[in-house]
Amino acid sequence: MRAMIYAAIALVVISVGSYIILGNAGFSSAERAAGPDVRLDN
Repeated sequence: MRAMIYAAIALVVISVGSYIILGNAGFSSAERAAGPDVRLDN
C-alpha cells in the first residue's frame, strides 16, 4: 500500500514539475503553434 501512495505522489510531482519547466522553456502548445504565419493582421 505504501508503494502505491509513493507512486501517486511521484506522478503528481513529475506532472507538475514538467508542466512548470516546459512552460518556462517555451514548449507550451500556444507558443509552439503560434507563429507569424498563423496570425492575421487586422
